[in-house]
Amino acid sequence: MELNNLKPAAGSTKSGKRIARGQGSGRGGTSTRGHKGAKSRSGYKSKRNFEGGQMPLQMRLPKRGFNSPNRVEYVALNLGNLQAISEKHGLTEITPVTLFDAGILKKDVRFKVLGNGELTTALTITAHAVSATAKEAIEKAGGTITIA
Repeated sequence: MELNNLKPAAGSTKSGKRIARGQGSGRGGTSTRGHKGAKSRSGYKSKRNFEGGQMPLQMRLPKRGFNSPNRVEYVALNLGNLQAISEKHGLTEITPVTLFDAGILKKDVRFKVLGNGELTTALTITAHAVSATAKEAIEKAGGTITIA
């Protein structure tokens, strides 16, 4: 058996519909396109969001708001979360790299320390942002915070 001898099983393939080959074929005349309208014309190409000349939905709806291209997104980590992370992984220093290595944050993600929860251990934290209450609680527990 060679590749040039292969052929499909008997009855498994059918020849395609022969369109626009005269009235006797049953598919002559309008050639299955129906009568009139844009879809019956040659050169018709459906446009995305085209609603047949009706005002499209994206043009009917009011446009509101603004998305700043300079927005900086932070992942919020509370003091309670940091305490749990330090206990679970035995960390005294928390940085974006240690959080990535522990599988808590993705690479190149900025995080902000928030003041919810309680910190009992003195931790050295390097974060991208910190709230005033979190900074106060970290320093009260004997730790230090630096902004990276």
